[in-house]
Amino acid sequence: MVGPALHRFRAGTSDDDDLRLLTKHLLAVLVATAPGGAVEVRVPPYAAAQCLPGTRHTRGTPPAAVEMDAPTWIALAVGDLDWTEATREARVVASGERSDLGHLLPLVTG
Repeated sequence: MVGPALHRFRAGTSDDDDLRLLTKHLLAVLVATAPGGAVEVRVPPYAAAQCLPGTRHTRGTPPAAVEMDAPTWIALAVGDLDWTEATREARVVASGERSDLGHLLPLVTG
């Protein structure tokens, strides 16, 4: 299911279900790659996940947060968009210590 959804995303024909599936799947890959709770990655309205080792937060605003829309997250995670370019274009809002995820991306290639 992920492969066809990614194909539709890259073709520009993805729908809301594809964006939800890809967002959640790629956030799960991020958490498996960099487990922890120091940074919260938010991709509204689909999902949020905590990653990177360090202090875990349970309520309120986390010490480090990264937020973006689903197309930006998917493009970053699969290598279609570079972290530096995305932050320069203000497609990503990152605040707090350790909120630069560039060293973890892309999560998958191909």
